[in-house]
Amino acid sequence: MSQALGTLPLTMALLLFAGCTLVIGVAGTRLTGIVDNLADRTGLGEAIAGAVLLGMTTSLSGLVVSVSAALADRPTLAMSNALGGIAVQTLFLTIADITHRRANLEHAAASLGNLMQGGLLLCLLSLVLVGRFAPEWTLWQVHPITPLLLLGYLFGLRLVDRSRDHPMWSPAQTRDTQPDVPDEQAMTQSATRLWLAFVMLAATLAISGWLLERSAAVIADETGLGHSVVGALMTAVVTSLPELVTSVAAVRRGALTLAVAGIIGGNAFDTLFVAAADVAYRGGSIYHAIPDSVSLWVALSLLMTAILMVGMLHRERQGPGHIGFESVGIIGCYLAGVVALLLSS
Repeated sequence: MSQALGTLPLTMALLLFAGCTLVIGVAGTRLTGIVDNLADRTGLGEAIAGAVLLGMTTSLSGLVVSVSAALADRPTLAMSNALGGIAVQTLFLTIADITHRRANLEHAAASLGNLMQGGLLLCLLSLVLVGRFAPEWTLWQVHPITPLLLLGYLFGLRLVDRSRDHPMWSPAQTRDTQPDVPDEQAMTQSATRLWLAFVMLAATLAISGWLLERSAAVIADETGLGHSVVGALMTAVVTSLPELVTSVAAVRRGALTLAVAGIIGGNAFDTLFVAAADVAYRGGSIYHAIPDSVSLWVALSLLMTAILMVGMLHRERQGPGHIGFESVGIIGCYLAGVVALLLSS
């Protein structure tokens, strides 16, 4: 079946790509309410549930795309999908910011958990850059940075969880701050039913990601766009759609901490796409198998995340219909990356 999908005509590949886009978008929309209820029902809280449950699950389709591409000896598609996805998901926070009318989303959703997740993301992205410029050493075709990414992620999650139970810092409460308070209706729902729905939607996203990678490879080859453009601007955007719809839906539900945590936590998990792709890639270090135009997205993601964290610390308060400096800065960074990628392709 894999070989048959690889020989699809361009028209069929485009239709399959569009179908996967629709499925990923719908499944992502359904996830928000389920994870929000699980956060209350299990006592995890929105910051942890957003980072672990929502962030990981909405990233499944992107993970499958990167691993499938690496296994098929397409490292540029694998890495551009992973790194472009982190950048576009950060961009999606500006859309969620626009939909929150009361105040800046970064102001209302500022929390210790979200700030620590942002710090963890900066560390993991920095490790990816270290791997890119470090010597091309491998053990069983795996670069030493790859296990460090996994260990760093797990250690960071532990710190975030501990900070929730024993916080040493907290944001000042204002009239626009949205606290993470359990919903009484969620407490009455069956935990088993919620978990089953969660697993089914996760499986749907994973299968869609596998089909998406096959169609994307055909589109990149047949149109001449190249794997870096298709990965960063097409598969990365499509596999990030769940983050967009879940963030906007979370804002409308009033789960502001969940909206921000889903993006930042998902981005931190997405750095593991690189680690998984390095293990799957049998041509040596995947960090050294990508062009500089793809590495640029790591630097841009670092900058965009830093701007977001500064926004959460500064907590600029704008009136309805306005966005803060952090959203403007993030949009500018992403557009600059798109222009640079198109000019270099």
